[in-house]
This record gives sequence, structure tokens and C-alpha cells, in this order.
Amino acid sequence: MGIKVKDVAFVRFQAPDLDKMEEFLVSFGMVRSARTDDTLYMRGTNDEGFVHVTHRADQARVLGWAFEANEVSDLEHLAEVDGFSEVQELDGPGGGRVVRTTAPDGFQMEVVAGRGSIGALPEPTFPRRNEARAYQRKGSPVRLASLSPSHVKRLGHFVITVSDYATSAAWYNEHFGLVVSDEVHTDEGKPFGAFFRCDQGKAFVDHHTIGIMGSGKAGFGHCAFEVENFDDLMLGNARLAESGYQHDHGIGRHILGSQIYDYWRDPWGNVVEHWTDGDLFNDETPPNITDFATLRGDQWGPTTARDIAAARA
Repeated sequence: MGIKVKDVAFVRFQAPDLDKMEEFLVSFGMVRSARTDDTLYMRGTNDEGFVHVTHRADQARVLGWAFEANEVSDLEHLAEVDGFSEVQELDGPGGGRVVRTTAPDGFQMEVVAGRGSIGALPEPTFPRRNEARAYQRKGSPVRLASLSPSHVKRLGHFVITVSDYATSAAWYNEHFGLVVSDEVHTDEGKPFGAFFRCDQGKAFVDHHTIGIMGSGKAGFGHCAFEVENFDDLMLGNARLAESGYQHDHGIGRHILGSQIYDYWRDPWGNVVEHWTDGDLFNDETPPNITDFATLRGDQWGPTTARDIAAARA
């Protein structure tokens, strides 16, 4: 038996130029937490040591990702499972403890606990919204900081492609106690992939912490960082565009997860997402089965409801 993780903690990359990576991530809305000659740690506004790590190396690639356990004792439990390391010290701001293993298809998987406080950053303030049935801002105009980066709060999820969906899904569920929010089936009714959330009982958690898609080939899809609100996301879009970075796709609102999204590429082509206003589920939310059109579709944005209907026809 495994444990029940409570969240995703960070993603780990390598790249040949830490200056170039830091410049991008600052424009994306992160703040340097620490840096050595060989490693860059970046954080969001939440009280976490880091959410993004880059190691200096000749070739750029994704190394892996980390879940956060509820207790250090959970790590001790995993350390007794075949294929997991002993409990070790976690390098980087905030410290903590970690166990490591290799996930199916060879990615580095870490589970951390006991990370120390490094102090939350000041939260950005935004004007209230005047909506048709709730006028909350009266007597003052909206004045936003032009070309300000978004304010990344935390890492919310990551999505991977795998060589065999059933194998990977079983492995992640067995060790980390994940729960299906939406499972995607082929037209023949065969499971292709799913969005999984953490199992924290009655506590509400993100619609998905990991997405696993059985494309037949192992790969990294993207990692997604929560920002303050829609204005914050739009400010970040303008800042990144002005800075000359590569836009991937967006802006839109997903169907699965419901979040408003905006996808960008870092200097080595890795896809990173800004998102806000996503679904929150708990153990009273049943799993759902859906199809490719819904997976790929938007409620508004690059893919319209009309496109979704046509794909289903």
C-alpha cells in the first residue's frame, strides 16, 4: 500500500543557461528563491521554498517532478517500498525530507515532506469587479500596472504522456492514492488517459494534480502555475509577448477542470501554463468519463463550442 499525497510540490529541469531561464521565469511571474553556480530555485508568492528548479547541464530537458506528502512518516513508509530510496535531506530553500524513485517511462519522481517556512511574499492587490448582479467596485476606476508580470502563486499540476496508460495510472494510484476526476475514453470505449486529483477526503482540492495521457510515447506535456485572477493572467500575457517569448496557445477556458488558461514556451520549448479559476473537488465528487472532443475543447477560446459539437457529430 502507498500513501495519499496532498499536492504537487515542484518540477525539475536542466538547461545550459541559468541566466536565460531566470530571465524567462521572472517575466513569467516567479521570484528567485536561491541560486548556486549550478542550480536555480524559483518560487511563487506562497510560503514554499521553490516550485521550479533548473540544474545547469549541456542539454536542456525535463528531469521530473515532486509530490508533497502529508507527513514525514509517509516518506518513511515509501522508503520501505521496493524501488524507492531511503529518506534523504532535500536540497534547496526551506529544506525538508525526500524520497526518490523512477516512474514508468524513466522520469525522476520525488516525494517531499517537512519543508520549512521561508515566508510568503506580499499578495498582489486588484480592484474588485463590477458584475451585472454584484457591483463591488464603486467610485474608483481600474488602473493596472502595465506590462507587469503575472504573480505566480504555486504549482498546480503537470501533464505527461506515457507509453502505456494502464501501467502508469496503476503505478501512480498504487503509490500516491490519486483519484480520477475525468477519464478520457476513445471512440471504442477504451481508456486513453485521465486527470487525477489528490485524495484529501472532505477537503476540496484542485480538479487535477496530474494528467496522464496514453499517447504511446513518453513525454512531458506541460506544468501549470496558478496566478491571482483573470486580470493577472492577462497582464502576464502582455508582458511575455512584449518580451518576445513564444506563445503556445490560449487564452481560453477549458472544459475539463474549467480553468482559464494561457500557455507559453520557455527558451528551450518546455510548455508552461498560467491558469486561474479552476474546479475544486472533494470525495463527494464522482469520477466522470468523457471523450476526446471534450478533452480538446474549450468553453470559449481557441476551440469554440461549435467546433466541439462538430467533432462529436
